[in-house]
Amino acid sequence: RKIQKAQEGNKKVVLAGCVPQAQPRQDYLKGLSIIGVQQIDRVVEVVEETIKGHSVRLLGQKKDNGKRLGGARLDLPKIRKNPLIEIISINTGCLNACTYCKTKHARGDLASYPIEELVDRAKQSFQEGVCEIWLTSEDTGAYGRDIGTDLPTLLWKLVEAVPEGAMLRLGMTNPPYILEHLEEMAKILNHPRVYAFLHIPVQSASDSVLMDMKREYCVADFKQVVDFLKEKVPGITIATDIICGFPGETDEDFQETMKLVEQYRFPSLFINQFYPRPGTPAAKMHQVPAAVKKRRTKDLSQLFHSYNPYDHKVGERQRVLVTEESFDSNYYVAHNRFYEQVLVPKDPLLMGKMVEVNIYEAGKHFMKGQPESDARVYTASITRPLAKGEVSGLTEVSKRHFLLYYTSKTATVQFNVFRSWCSVKMNLFVYSLLQSCFKNIY
Repeated sequence: RKIQKAQEGNKKVVLAGCVPQAQPRQDYLKGLSIIGVQQIDRVVEVVEETIKGHSVRLLGQKKDNGKRLGGARLDLPKIRKNPLIEIISINTGCLNACTYCKTKHARGDLASYPIEELVDRAKQSFQEGVCEIWLTSEDTGAYGRDIGTDLPTLLWKLVEAVPEGAMLRLGMTNPPYILEHLEEMAKILNHPRVYAFLHIPVQSASDSVLMDMKREYCVADFKQVVDFLKEKVPGITIATDIICGFPGETDEDFQETMKLVEQYRFPSLFINQFYPRPGTPAAKMHQVPAAVKKRRTKDLSQLFHSYNPYDHKVGERQRVLVTEESFDSNYYVAHNRFYEQVLVPKDPLLMGKMVEVNIYEAGKHFMKGQPESDARVYTASITRPLAKGEVSGLTEVSKRHFLLYYTSKTATVQFNVFRSWCSVKMNLFVYSLLQSCFKNIY
């Protein structure tokens, strides 16, 4: 609908993401430009050609000597949504073949970034005033299996680069690939500069459903991971995902899932009503009636909202890292050691700092804390964070040219600045962007 609306308004359309990558021959994509998941660094040329009226499709895989690479370079200039948080993708693709997943069709098999590149990106981020790093991927636990290393090896290298007052947050990992690293992962999650938090999707507590999903683990494997980490990392937050109404799921299967949630009372639970993705094996299976899927989703949601995970923490003194503003703009948002959300007063002096607070109230998804008068405030970096909208990865010389360019009032001055800027070998991405501004002038 959005594509049709844009076309009716005579707007140029460029599509990106997993769905167009996986099924570029769909009727609704005819005549449109598509940029593949590994080609995002070429977005400028795709946009330029589309504006000219051409249809461009860059869907190829990046390779080096025949070996598939992780994707776009990590050192490309970018603008962070939050100047205090750097999000780093450590690998793309995965080793699984889940029957409901479209991502695998688009991103393919596992391709990991080298440890050196990831550490360099982390160090650069801290030099730009970042105080929190999120590691992301389709499956962080599988990291390195394609390049002869593993996740714990990467994490220990990254931890060395994290300054005091800053934190590292791990992304989603599936149970099979974390099982063999449990001992080492427990040590890493106990590190003071790593959040004791892990997102481990279970999807269902029925082994028969998991088999139909081709998840490559059983419920006992999931419980082994969770039980071990809860024992070795006291207070750890385990987040998980559940799909309600997967094809073939019986009432008995669903009740097993309800029992699992009742047993572990996950503080963070992502509930998804099954939707068949076109072209996936699950879409061809016998579907659970829509009314049944809806009822199960409602029942699980009611169970989740029946318990309050943070009530027992009222009165505690916690150290939290403040990184953003709340949705209602009434508080600043911080996270404690277990990546639990703590709302604090909107004091600009707290932003980007780690401070001790007293917890005086708890809700379903948050706590509220008041900074202690005698609390020490930790600053992760002596470097001023980038301003909101400022480009990451630019040198000081480039920044001066960038500022002069945007404050110049005439096209002639701007073009001279542009040429001078390019003479310091500015990144090709920004070069292309500026070049497109002047090609119709000179």
